[in-house]
Amino acid sequence: MKHKLLYLLPFILALASGCFGNKNNNPTPVTPPTGTFSGEFKLTHLNQKTGAIDSSKAIIQLQMETATGYKVTGDTSTLHAGSYGSYIVSSDGAAIQFTDKTFPATGTPVKIHLSGIYQYLYNGSNLQMLAYGPLDTLSFYYNLKKTGN
Repeated sequence: MKHKLLYLLPFILALASGCFGNKNNNPTPVTPPTGTFSGEFKLTHLNQKTGAIDSSKAIIQLQMETATGYKVTGDTSTLHAGSYGSYIVSSDGAAIQFTDKTFPATGTPVKIHLSGIYQYLYNGSNLQMLAYGPLDTLSFYYNLKKTGN
């Protein structure tokens, strides 16, 4: 019996070594987007009655700084509201949450505010953000390019 266990010992050690490898459990830190970004905001809406997709666009500017928050300017006359607030990036770098300090406490805002949770991609120069509205009939898409620090 002892000899049989002796033959199994190298096999057991080989299997166990996979559990004790040099693993890096420290995730790569996420670099939040900062600086000034300019580009297109696009709102798409699915008309439930006709099935048609309507869209509207505006050129906006977004200033982001982790210490002070964000500010939306640019074409804020009709579609997108000029606003400001704070933001936080998820630890996995997949989502960003905006808290708009100008968002009305009651009622429905007339214009779109940069508020809520957005999926985003950022490569150091291009920032793309996407969120869906109620019942997935609305989508908010930002396609922005970094224009300054």
